[in-house]
Amino acid sequence: MSFDRFGRNINYLRISLTDKCNLRCVYCMPEDITFRPRAELLQDDEIDRLVQVFADLGFHKFRLTGGEPTVRANVVDIVGRIAQTPGVKTVAMTTNGLLLNELAQPLADAGLERVNISIDTLNPEKFKKVTRWGDVEDVWAGIDAATAAGLGIKLNAVVVRNYNDKEDVVDLARLTLHQPWQVRFIEMMPFGDVADFQQAGVVSQEELMATITAVLGPLSSVNGGELDGEAQLYRLADAPGTLGFISSVTQPFCASCTRARLTADGRLRLCLLREKEVDLLTPLRNGATNKQLKAIIEDGIWWKPWGHKLGEEVIPLNRVMSEIGG
Repeated sequence: MSFDRFGRNINYLRISLTDKCNLRCVYCMPEDITFRPRAELLQDDEIDRLVQVFADLGFHKFRLTGGEPTVRANVVDIVGRIAQTPGVKTVAMTTNGLLLNELAQPLADAGLERVNISIDTLNPEKFKKVTRWGDVEDVWAGIDAATAAGLGIKLNAVVVRNYNDKEDVVDLARLTLHQPWQVRFIEMMPFGDVADFQQAGVVSQEELMATITAVLGPLSSVNGGELDGEAQLYRLADAPGTLGFISSVTQPFCASCTRARLTADGRLRLCLLREKEVDLLTPLRNGATNKQLKAIIEDGIWWKPWGHKLGEEVIPLNRVMSEIGG
């Protein structure tokens, strides 16, 4: 098992399969972003090898992210190999859902268990505005396909002030009255070239809960307030689904953090909101043995930081969100 200097058992790896995306969400990346050349990113065999190394270190939960992971060539084969790696217990994916209409069943057959699908608003015009390019009906087709494939479903909404922080939040919360989904509201986090916009758009959990209860009634805490991963869970009266609030900026959950991130260009990122990274791609391509890679990873994990420093105006500027994997 891999422990950091604070005694946290780090056993959950989020792997960015690509920095590319088929949307250009305003809070994630500039519209004219330039993506990295394919040769600079982890190749399929390099992902396979690193997954085995991490699994040997006790990592058992793996989530595939991006950019948008479904635009990665051979994504179904990658999922299949990860799912079959000894020590891997869970394989999940975070996706915008646009390609799930075609891929949900093949991914499920390969061993994918759950999908977190991004849908920031149900309003077609606002969806287009937030994503710049997207059609919300394509996301709904993906949700239907994921349901038919038997995948577990959570819906993710990044809340942006003056975009989707009022009636859109209520509309999304209302879905839990009819579906057994977890609808999760995520505070926007500042990164890179769009950090100023992101900071100005943060909407707190307290404000979101007040907006929802004013229209749909009171919320009751689920699981005695214990976090589900990074989300505080609540339920509307008689609802089969739940509401999750991920408040990384205003209510950090560092004490329960078990995750690390592997960027698409092969860096081990130790905290989403801190710039410290460990280069794994260079030693991997320079012939490092699995034993040597394990030592590099273990040393990096040991120095995993505690908490962000946004209150001290320390903002991660070396990457935008799509390069990290969320």
